[in-house]
Amino acid sequence: MLTDYFPILILLALVVGFVTVVLLLSNIAGRKRMNQEKASAYECGMDAVGDTRVRISIHYYLVAVLFILFDVEALFLALWASAAKTFKEAGIGGLIFAEILIFVFVLALTLAYVWRKGGLEWDR
Repeated sequence: MLTDYFPILILLALVVGFVTVVLLLSNIAGRKRMNQEKASAYECGMDAVGDTRVRISIHYYLVAVLFILFDVEALFLALWASAAKTFKEAGIGGLIFAEILIFVFVLALTLAYVWRKGGLEWDR
């Protein structure tokens, strides 16, 4: 049974070995001249300006969480759609379809609730 994983272990050993060798060679042969410019913080190609402790509106995080939530649910629906034929052939297609309809109904209610509460408005 362990022989089935032997090629994966060899590949893992090769990757870890390659990364170790490259990092060591870079550390040994690389330039080590530090200056003020290299020691400064670098973010997105721009110099850091202002305080790093800026308060961000909770709506930013709310929209991000809602995006991830509905994105995962859309993926779930896509996976269900790809397996729908298998469910039908197994004789449980109607039951699974009813469950998916309930799921989509709950999603619609959730979206309506968030929309009504103003969770999707960025200007607040």
